Amino acid sequence: MITKSAQKHISKIALIIMILYTVLVCAAAGQSVYVGQAGAEGKVLRKYIEPSELKKLVDHPVDSIWIIDVRSEKAYFNGHIPTAKSFPAAILTSRLNEIPKDKYLIIYCTVGGMAKIASKTLKKAGYKKYMNWGGISRWEWERATEDSSGLLQHNE
Repeated sequence: MITKSAQKHISKIALIIMILYTVLVCAAAGQSVYVGQAGAEGKVLRKYIEPSELKKLVDHPVDSIWIIDVRSEKAYFNGHIPTAKSFPAAILTSRLNEIPKDKYLIIYCTVGGMAKIASKTLKKAGYKKYMNWGGISRWEWERATEDSSGLLQHNE
């Protein structure tokens, strides 16, 4: 038979476990609810959703896959995923003619929200091969930057 004191103790432990579980779920979801969302033909890109897999792609680029940074040009020049191309979301529509529809596009921004907006822009323009990778904070390796001469530099 369990005493009232033991029941209260068990109830407190159960409450603490539920609170911790809720906090962990919210923290995981807070990374970006948009990570992995893809266009109709972009689901094959999900194999690159893990940062370590994207790193392999960066180290061994594939011509049919473009990594697209939709942050501002300033943010891009201050540090981006190596091999990424800069297409700021604010002017993406005016530069769609530079992005071939036959390429697979891995899109990222600061946290994933702007990449979601860029994805909608691409979808409206008829693109189907894209995926929201999320935010650059997921990138654990050195970032590429460009100096004032436009030469690519690598920074940690």
